Parts: sequence; structure tokens; C-alpha cells
Amino acid sequence: MSSVDKTTAGYRARWRTPDGNSRSRTFKKKIEAERHLAHIDHDKLMGAYVDPAAGRVCFRDYAERWRNAQVHRTKTAAQLETNLRRHVYPRLGERPLAAIRQSEVQALVKAMHVGGKGQQPLAPGTVKLIYGWVATVFRDAVIDRVIVSSPCRQIRLPEVATVKIEPLSIEVVEGLIDNIDRRYRAMIVLGAGTGVRISEAFGLSVDRVDWLRRTVTVDRQLAGVSGGAPDFGPVKDRRNRSRTIPAPEVVIEELSRHVGEFGQGPEGLLFTNRRGLPLSRSTFSEAWKPVAASLGIAKGDGYHQLRHFYASLLIGDALSVKVVQERLGHASAMETLDTYGHLWPADEDRTRSAVQAALGRIAGGSSTAAGG
Repeated sequence: MSSVDKTTAGYRARWRTPDGNSRSRTFKKKIEAERHLAHIDHDKLMGAYVDPAAGRVCFRDYAERWRNAQVHRTKTAAQLETNLRRHVYPRLGERPLAAIRQSEVQALVKAMHVGGKGQQPLAPGTVKLIYGWVATVFRDAVIDRVIVSSPCRQIRLPEVATVKIEPLSIEVVEGLIDNIDRRYRAMIVLGAGTGVRISEAFGLSVDRVDWLRRTVTVDRQLAGVSGGAPDFGPVKDRRNRSRTIPAPEVVIEELSRHVGEFGQGPEGLLFTNRRGLPLSRSTFSEAWKPVAASLGIAKGDGYHQLRHFYASLLIGDALSVKVVQERLGHASAMETLDTYGHLWPADEDRTRSAVQAALGRIAGGSSTAAGG
């Protein structure tokens, strides 16, 4: 039960939390203490009570409990831990959750963007990513009723520059196929002919290729290697959907040749290193980089460029946004448009073509009729 007691310091409001803990707060006036208890009783009745003591936990402790409870891919989990430890905890880690203000979060964003205290400035996209994690921690703290509200409101983030993708030319792709180490030739053909991600290519096994129907099923990716054996993880699509990609004959023939020449790796993997073990990005990169440099491919542009090339082929052949989304395994059509929207024909040109195709003959017939 709640009560108000007269003390030498004023009027002490006492109450119990929903889980039975005793709490108190002292006010100068009795009416203030009574109003406070009325709010407490209302919040408990509505299921909206937040224990003032809960928000005293420091950000680092709550964020670490939150982080360890998340279901993330290995790479994402490592990235999350590293960025919180390096960029967030030094500024907010020891602060009580309930005491962190909006201005402190804004200051964190600016510090990451401009650098300082021995840290290099982070790219706008990285700042946005880290802030998203911080905002999620505070959001879940509100849901857990650890704090009343989140300070992540009206935070101004650095603008992320939009980069328009320029797909590789067919000549450059042919150059990659002809000059890459023969062990990885089929992997280049696969990327250019199906648009799979590099981790999906690493995780592709013989049983995922339908040689007769000429399809490739992508339902997992190589997440890591343990004792020489592959560790598979779900595909990147947030809904973990598998996709079956129609593969052109050139892809099927190249994969067949590859299996005949190099055999299969652990659990039927198509692509392996020279020891017959699952491929790593660094091993493939050693083969990719010199060939890519000789063909004028910018440093840092890797296997993902073949995915862009594949998308440009589909778009150039007038396939719909929905089809391109499904082939690439994007989470939404909006993601496809955000990435490749500039490759679709301009609306002005399509409008003129559509109307001309429909009305061109009508216009010619009308002028003849008018002359008669």
C-alpha cells in the first residue's frame, strides 16, 4: 500500500513496485506527495509503471545484456561488439540510462562524424549504423520499462552521399573470366550469371544446382569455417527466404566443367581453396585483385560488382522491379529501387514511347481524315 508520512525533511511518499520492492520519495508539500502517489497508482493500474531505480543501471551494462540476447550472424555480432566498445562506451558507457540526455546522444553522433580524442572520423554510413544500434538499445530499454522515454529523438545525422552504381561492361567481365585463376573462373561466371553474393557463392554446394532444370537454389551462405568444415548461416534477406534462380546454359556448363576439373569440397561445396577447404574472402581476394587492377576496376570493388552487372542485365532486358528483387534476394522492392533505380529507363522516355506506340497510327489516320 502507498502512504504519505510527515518527516523533518518534508512529506515522504512511500509505495511498492509491481514486483514488491519498496520505494520512497520526499516532497516539500503534502499535496505534491499525494499527487505523486496518484500517478504511481495510475501507472501500475495501466501497466505503465517504470521503477526509478531501474534507470540507474549504466548504459554499458544494459547494452551488453541487450547485445548478448540478440540473434545476429557471426559477422554482424562481431561488428556490433567492436563498434559499441570503440565508439559508444567511451562516451556513454558509465552513464546511468535514465540520466542520458538527447544532447549527449547528439554529441556522440558529432564526435563519431568529426573524430577526436585519438579517433579518426567515421564515414556517414557507419555513423548512421552505430546510431541505429544505440537507438535500438534505448528503445528496448523503454519496452523493458527500465526508462520512461528514449533520448534518441530529433537526432541529426550526417548526410550519406548517394552513390550511383556504374555496372561493369561486358568486356571487363569477359576479361575477369579469361584472366582469373582457372580455379575461380566458374565463380566469376556464376556471379555474373546469377547475381549471388560472395558468401552465397562460397556456400553453394552441388546439391543446390539442378543441372537438368538449370536452376541454382540459394538458401544459405558460408558463415565461417570450423576445423576445416563449413559453418552455414541464413541468407542475408531479413526474412531468411531462399530463392531459386534460373541459370543460363553458360553458367550450368561452367559449373559442370569446374566440378569435373576440381571435384567437390566438404559437404559438396563447389568452390574451395588449393587444399580443398572452404574458401575465405582473403584467399579469393588474392586472385581477384591483380586481375581487377589490370582491367581498370577500382580498388575496393570486389565480387559484388558482378551482382551489379547481373542486375543491369535484367533491367536492360525490361524485367520488372519485382522480378529483379526476387532474383537478387532483396528484402523489399524499395531496396532494389534505392540501389538500381537510376538504371531503369527514364520515365520521360518511356512515356513518349508508350504514347507514341498507342497513338502514332491514330494521329496519321486523323490527319488524312481531316484533309478529306
